[in-house]
Amino acid sequence: MSEQQQDMTDDLKEEYAFDYSKARPNRFAQKREEGSMVVVLEPDIAQVFTTPEAVKKALRALIETMPVSGDQKP
Repeated sequence: MSEQQQDMTDDLKEEYAFDYSKARPNRFAQKREEGSMVVVLEPDIAQVFTTPEAVKKALRALIETMPVSGDQKP
């Protein structure tokens, strides 16, 4: 390890304590509706469904084919 690399690692602590009480929401992030869910698509699926609208359209079409049970909303 070179001296420069050694100097860089000496400044790092084993653990850092962050004061999350001072954290603020990301003002640039889009707001999500109450009850919505974020899902990460695997690369092969993301190549087919390239927009959120495409994913929602496919899932809604799938929902239409499913039988409705007593505890599900129509």
